[in-house]
Amino acid sequence: MDGHTMENRITDLEIRLAHQEVALEEMNNALLAQNKLITKLQDELQRLQQQLQEINTAGAVNQGEEPPPPHY
Repeated sequence: MDGHTMENRITDLEIRLAHQEVALEEMNNALLAQNKLITKLQDELQRLQQQLQEINTAGAVNQGEEPPPPHY
């Protein structure tokens, strides 16, 4: 193998490495954004579950206090 071909191969490898580094950085940024979104959605889900529990608890208390329907 002559020196020129070896240089071309090294240059090609350096170019590939540079592209892979950019792709890795982009994937890392996407992963961080997804993790942030998942955390936000988990917090929202927990808040909604708590609200639903409060509504169910309030509904159970109010049901016991309701007078019977008029046909009783």
